[in-house]
Amino acid sequence: MKIAVVGTGYVGLVSGACFADVGIEVTCVDIDQKKIDNLKNGIMPIYEPGLEEVVIRNFKSGRLKFSTDLGEAIQGASVAFIAVGTPPGEDGSADLKYVLGVADEIGTKMTDYIVVATKSTVPVTTGEKVRAAIKAALSKRGSELPFAVASNPEFLKEGAAVEDFLKPDRIVIGVDDERAEEIMKRLYKPFQLSGERIIYMDIPSAEMTKYAANAMLATKISFMNDIANLCELVGADANMVRRGIGSDPRIGNKFIYPGVGYGGSCFPKDVKAIIKTAKQYGYDLRVLQAVEEVNDDQKYVLSKKVKEHFGEDLTGMTFAMWGLSFKPNTDDMREAPAGVIIDELRAAGATVKAYDPVAMDEAREHYIFDKVTYCKDAYEALVDADALLLVTEWSEFRIPSWDVVGRLLKNKVIFDGRNIYDRKYLKTLGFEAHGIGSK
Repeated sequence: MKIAVVGTGYVGLVSGACFADVGIEVTCVDIDQKKIDNLKNGIMPIYEPGLEEVVIRNFKSGRLKFSTDLGEAIQGASVAFIAVGTPPGEDGSADLKYVLGVADEIGTKMTDYIVVATKSTVPVTTGEKVRAAIKAALSKRGSELPFAVASNPEFLKEGAAVEDFLKPDRIVIGVDDERAEEIMKRLYKPFQLSGERIIYMDIPSAEMTKYAANAMLATKISFMNDIANLCELVGADANMVRRGIGSDPRIGNKFIYPGVGYGGSCFPKDVKAIIKTAKQYGYDLRVLQAVEEVNDDQKYVLSKKVKEHFGEDLTGMTFAMWGLSFKPNTDDMREAPAGVIIDELRAAGATVKAYDPVAMDEAREHYIFDKVTYCKDAYEALVDADALLLVTEWSEFRIPSWDVVGRLLKNKVIFDGRNIYDRKYLKTLGFEAHGIGSK
């Protein structure tokens, strides 16, 4: 079986490599020649645990190819996946120009029946827009070639995307064509040998499922952050509250950890997009509007704690920051709380010494921060710093040498933005530790 995957970003590259890993012939297509050349040489455009190994293994086997020629890639392909970006517009709506551009090109270059499946996160009704774009392109050619449109949203967690794809908890497929459904069944059969995981539905429902899933997870995060802020005011401990409510199976213990807000490529963009979609239909998603507001405010919590401790004017002070990416095991800094925290500290006159295991190149290239020094390791960031800010809970930060930390810092003060440290224990070592959700 042969497929094409258009877009070699986070979704497209992981999907293409993992499809190839089960024996499917895959061509990943991108308009960026440099990115394609890099991939052929084993240079990844993103950091994702396990991805490099899967890409290189399948490229060497010949199952995974990289190209800038979409027309060639779809020749003989059963499915063409659209996995290009849908960046938010100024009004928060998803920008579909790249998705529809690919659809137009497929319609221009296709020579046989093909299933065109969107993997990009797209608003409801995008399937019909893709169908219309392909039909329009075919009409210009005077062609009536048959094709089908499907929605196949991804549910990959950054930092565990390869494992999630190879061992999915569910596969959602929106389809309205029997032939297309049979093709998608064959494509995904290797991923459901140990049990039925595919959920078939209509295309609009599949498109909505992706947004609803991300919106629900974002809601859990903002809800817990709101509760954590109240806990501080009333003298409760948010970590204890989290354990109490997380033991309820109706709630569960995932996505209820207090912190400095969510970021990344999905939650911020998708919450904005679903709110915008609702407004287009004359409906206000009031819960999600509050979710977004809480998250925006939460990104300022750690810098506020710093100012409460040291004063509003931080001129001449230096702060060590551990972690830049929005979560561990990724170099993704899109909408990361670290950016807001750095901006707030700089605006108050401070400088920042930052360290992240994988995201510093991304920070240097796309997030040019003045008054920021990027350090070679976590301990270098502590030298002559007035306090430590833990922003991303990378594993290597969980049990540092507290003797070394105490010697290197000017003041034994820690602002724990992810609640990974035992503050009572740190107090016995002479540290003053501030977390989220308790005094």
